[in-house]
Amino acid sequence: MKFPGKFRNYVLGIAAAVLLGVTAAAAVTSQAPAASAAPAAGHGYHFSRPKPTIVLVHGGFADASSWTGVVKILQRDGFPVMAPANPLRGIPSDSAYIRSVLDSIRGPIILVGHSYGGAVITNAAAGDPNVKALVYVAAFVPDVGEQLGQLIQKFPGSEIQAALTQVPYTTGDGQTGTDLYLEPSQFHAAFAADLPVSETNVMAAEQRPFAANCFTDVTTAAAWHTIPSWGVVAGADKAIPPALETWEYQRAHAHYIMVPGASHVVMMSHPDVVANLIEEAAASTAS
Repeated sequence: MKFPGKFRNYVLGIAAAVLLGVTAAAAVTSQAPAASAAPAAGHGYHFSRPKPTIVLVHGGFADASSWTGVVKILQRDGFPVMAPANPLRGIPSDSAYIRSVLDSIRGPIILVGHSYGGAVITNAAAGDPNVKALVYVAAFVPDVGEQLGQLIQKFPGSEIQAALTQVPYTTGDGQTGTDLYLEPSQFHAAFAADLPVSETNVMAAEQRPFAANCFTDVTTAAAWHTIPSWGVVAGADKAIPPALETWEYQRAHAHYIMVPGASHVVMMSHPDVVANLIEEAAASTAS
């Protein structure tokens, strides 16, 4: 669908700033410890009961394969893992879908979200007694009543607004919407600068679109108010600014680390660090 006038510019500006366009030059608070301070994944954590299921929720432009490195480590260390597809159709429907996945799992759950997936798990986990910890990876952590487009404006500075392409689509009931893609030529620099270009070229070709309304949907529940949280700040993130990630994690009273030089896809470039933090969350909330 075509956006009229200022509203079209608003959606494009929000979308670019939210996942692709904010400079990583914003300073990260010195309270974040270096990633190297954490013990190596799989060492130092002991469980007297069966380990919780780790559920990994990806963000925009991505699919579950972005968690492959993390999944391998967690499975090696004996954790049951699920990495369901995030539909990327909007916060209400995406969080309802992920909640249905959570409902299918017996026993305790550690719920992990990357980027836009952080907003999804924030809504999906609310009121679920089986979710023992939330882990945010270079993610959005909205509060009730917030929109991602408003949240990102705390740290303006989009660099690549022109990198997005709008593609209208028609739903099965005849309604129309707009999908957003990242121009392949911009994918490496904006999204995954610490990965080889040969790898990001493939990622760009396989990217999944997400609905523009994801940035105007309102968060209706914030699970981090009642569920302990952990977070990873990507130190060179050009999508969500490191300063915003840090501010969100501090607001949520999360235990967090910063990975210097990491791009937005820190779970791909530093899977060991991310997996270790997930295991720390699991161990800390085991009962």
